[in-house]
Amino acid sequence: MTVLTVLLVWVGDLVAGRQGMWMFLILAAGMNFFAYWFSDKVVLAMYRAKPVTEAQAPEIYSIVHGLTQRAGLPMPKVYVVPSDSPNAFATGRDPHHAAVAVTQGIVRILNRDELEGVLGHELAHVKHRDTLTGCIVATLAGAITMLGRSAMFGAMFGGRRDERGGGSPIVMLVAMILAPLAAVLVQSAISRTREFAADKSGAQISGKPLALASALRKLERGVSAVPMARANEATAHQFIVNPLRGGGLAGLFSTHPNTGDRVARLEELARSLGQLGPAAV
Repeated sequence: MTVLTVLLVWVGDLVAGRQGMWMFLILAAGMNFFAYWFSDKVVLAMYRAKPVTEAQAPEIYSIVHGLTQRAGLPMPKVYVVPSDSPNAFATGRDPHHAAVAVTQGIVRILNRDELEGVLGHELAHVKHRDTLTGCIVATLAGAITMLGRSAMFGAMFGGRRDERGGGSPIVMLVAMILAPLAAVLVQSAISRTREFAADKSGAQISGKPLALASALRKLERGVSAVPMARANEATAHQFIVNPLRGGGLAGLFSTHPNTGDRVARLEELARSLGQLGPAAV
């Protein structure tokens, strides 16, 4: 997050000098303020998530209630997303204003133990306030990307001049290309790190790392077969598995770790808990 802030200040300075730097810092602060208070409502509305009562979704409510008691968390609001693509996400600025959402597709393909693993993962995000961190990181990265695109028009906006009084097209070009790229890489790295941490903590909350591993395999196949029609890059990091598909170099920019790596870590955790035999030599 420090790297993202420095990038934001640097590119703002390049585009419009010291005034630009302060202008975009204020802009980023305003964006973060909005994201802090309203991002949960925005993402829930974006995916047409509907709040459900205990009577409407008794199994999901039962699982979430049991997991929150184990994790020492308040009961979040529960939503269902009308999508056949199997996935889940958590949102909200803190544990007292949290929501967990599951798609119709995930309820169909996972058994109860696997649902416990998935919802434990989402509650781990809530407990660690990853939903807020991810929102702020996404906001900063978005502001840097916007600035990078504006850099090519820096001269038109009274951009910074070099000591000879002329423009600095090479520096502008570097900022335009590399700053947004660096922002996306940093954002992706933060998101992947938090996914690994939520896998571990969520498996400890549910006590079922192997069930979460099984769920991740099913979800990976399910999302590949039935992609989420309304998914977009800005919110992809919030889901338990990436709703967007991509191969090759796309892995560098993925907001989620490789599923095989996640499963391997969960199996190692299961071994440490005595739930799985020793690995083959």
